[in-house]
Amino acid sequence: MIEIIPAIMPKSFEDLKEKVSRVRGAVQTVQVDMCDGEFVQNKTWPYFDRDSQSLENILNEREGMPFWEEVDYELDIMVAGTHKNFDNFLRLGPKRLVFHLEAEGDRDLFLEFVESIDVYVRDTVQIGIAINTTTPVEEIFPFINHIDFVQCMGIEHIGKQGEPHDVKVISHIKTIHDKYPDVTISVDGAVNFDTAGALLNAGATRLVIGSAILESTDIRETIWEFQNLDN
Repeated sequence: MIEIIPAIMPKSFEDLKEKVSRVRGAVQTVQVDMCDGEFVQNKTWPYFDRDSQSLENILNEREGMPFWEEVDYELDIMVAGTHKNFDNFLRLGPKRLVFHLEAEGDRDLFLEFVESIDVYVRDTVQIGIAINTTTPVEEIFPFINHIDFVQCMGIEHIGKQGEPHDVKVISHIKTIHDKYPDVTISVDGAVNFDTAGALLNAGATRLVIGSAILESTDIRETIWEFQNLDN
């Protein structure tokens, strides 16, 4: 069965809570897209002033992420210089954390940071790196042996949902899969019933899906259909 990860781009903490409630019980892991308005144009929770209190409550352990006892969180951090605030993102309690290669500036320094992530952190949190369709795929290669998975972006303009599929993602997936056949490859962006088959055939092993799930009239049935695409 294919791992399906609903992607939520929350407008607020309450919006996050409401959307997670729609998919809990149907999946184990939910991706939360965190956008700072700097690396990408869009802003999501918690990068609005009005949402600072909910973030502080979680960081200070007065509150947890919604339904944290039932749902694992994958944080997709579309934030400039994510690694500089790495400890704060860890305090949100993610199962997985996704850096964006293009957001991290000096690649050599970023590679040093990834290599230096504490073994105790790696025992509890899976580390992934996302790569845009416009970035030469070879730029991810130095990181592969130091991360748990790669996330190939399926759209050119990230930080939005409902963007058109960028076919360049297929060659990214094939190249990574051919060179590193054991690496887990997630795909995020424009994943739907029209594109999923080609993504899986290219070598993708996980599908991160936003609009096609959350805008469905029967969310649980839609998730089940995606999970069983290879049957």
